[in-house]
Amino acid sequence: MLNLDSVSLIQSMLAPGLMISACGLLILGFNNKYSLVVNRIRSLEEEKRKLMAESNKEKLDAEQIKRLNSIRLQVEKFAFRIKLVRNGVFFYTLAVAFFILSSLGIGLQYLLKADKLETAAVVLFLMGMLSVLAGIYHAAKEVWKGYAIVKIEIMDSES
Repeated sequence: MLNLDSVSLIQSMLAPGLMISACGLLILGFNNKYSLVVNRIRSLEEEKRKLMAESNKEKLDAEQIKRLNSIRLQVEKFAFRIKLVRNGVFFYTLAVAFFILSSLGIGLQYLLKADKLETAAVVLFLMGMLSVLAGIYHAAKEVWKGYAIVKIEIMDSES
């Protein structure tokens, strides 16, 4: 049967474990977003190639030129957006590493009876939380940039 110290240890190690799970969900969501952004870039580039092929055969009309300029602008903004997604995934992954190290530090502190590891475990946990915050910052910025791209599409369809 587990003694009180073992129960306390397991409870202490669970907090970083829960954060690992939370970050895993954030990473999963961002990986899905990454795929969507990459696919959108590919489809815009394909459309651009078709327009460029047409321009080699005949002169593009004003509407086609406008669409080509819109595609170029959108791809440029998507390229910036994909960097934000990459940064978000990086910081969430870094947070997972800090939470794992924090959990290991808690376990080692218990096994080795080394009080100095307690401070290290807390610092690692806080570094993990700061990494989550950095990931959230990039996620929020990415959403904002995504809205700007949608506005480009809306302006193109209205005119």
